Amino acid sequence: MHRNFITQGDEKKVMDRFALFLVIIGAIVWGVVGIFGLNPIGWILSGSMSWLSRIVYTLVGLGGLWCIKFLFRERELVKHHD
Repeated sequence: MHRNFITQGDEKKVMDRFALFLVIIGAIVWGVVGIFGLNPIGWILSGSMSWLSRIVYTLVGLGGLWCIKFLFRERELVKHHD
């Protein structure tokens, strides 16, 4: 019988990808704010200081903090086959 278990390494990969997704969303939002002067999160979620907007901002901030570890992660060597 084959069972699918999520290992601790898999959980970290999922969290890494989710945090990176949040950071990318945050970067896009800041780009829209800078270029067009429009806050899409505030516009979509009924104001930039609504409780729902603040939750999104908090998640993006936490994602950014999580992604700091990427700066200090060991790089894997990739062998090229010629």
